[in-house]
Amino acid sequence: MRHPSPDPARPAGTRRRTVLAMANASLAAVPLLAPPRAAATPARAAGLDDPAKKEIAMRLVSSAENSSLDWKAQYGYIEDIRDGRGYTAGIIGFCSGTGDMLDLVELYTARSPGNVLARHLPALREVDGSDSHEGLDPGYPGDWQRAAGDPEFRRAQDDERDRVYFGPAVRQAQADGLRTLGQFAYYDAIVMHGGGDDRLGFGSIRDRALGRARPPAGGGDEVAYLHAFLDARVWAMKQEEAHSDTSRVDTAQRVFLREGNLDLDPPLDWHMYGDSYHVG
Repeated sequence: MRHPSPDPARPAGTRRRTVLAMANASLAAVPLLAPPRAAATPARAAGLDDPAKKEIAMRLVSSAENSSLDWKAQYGYIEDIRDGRGYTAGIIGFCSGTGDMLDLVELYTARSPGNVLARHLPALREVDGSDSHEGLDPGYPGDWQRAAGDPEFRRAQDDERDRVYFGPAVRQAQADGLRTLGQFAYYDAIVMHGGGDDRLGFGSIRDRALGRARPPAGGGDEVAYLHAFLDARVWAMKQEEAHSDTSRVDTAQRVFLREGNLDLDPPLDWHMYGDSYHVG
């Protein structure tokens, strides 16, 4: 659901892409003396990029986007949800009107020339930035669903999700000193609002939170900062009618925060739009 345009009427998106240096040191042996023990360092809980936690993140987002925990069943999902972004599709809500669907199909075509979606690229370029289906109907939804049977298309969706949404969210949250729940809060915000700095984009939501509280990396309290971030997120959601139901914050993320579950450890119980969900 990336929003790549600087047009103030539409949110805008973001882009992506460590070098490890190793040095050998020699230690002189000291007869009859045992080597000093290294001080024990408490193990830090796994972050959102841990495979098990990432799976939880995918399920949480799917409960909000698709009313299902089975996010892997969503590769073939496609519909116009009438939010002004054209077709919404796939595991993360790629949109024909916001650029990320176009990027995805271009990547898929670069990897698999002649695929069933390649013929729709000219139309996707034309409708980018609008809610129009012109040139896509009537065949595009069916072709999307057929493409979802191709492992290369599913892999392309995974890669674009990580490039545009998951990776940037986790990196920024880690830089802010946030644990797994905070990393997820950033990820879910970027999924819905895009990663740009426009009025309703993730960057502006984060700036709004920073105006009220400091993150842990700045010496602040993590819980207080996350409440400020979620408050800013709710404000942004209420500015758009299509996103004005704030369940994904109020009855999910805020619940985990009030429980003190900053590492997003299961079991997790939450509600989404009135439905109950559980991850054990």
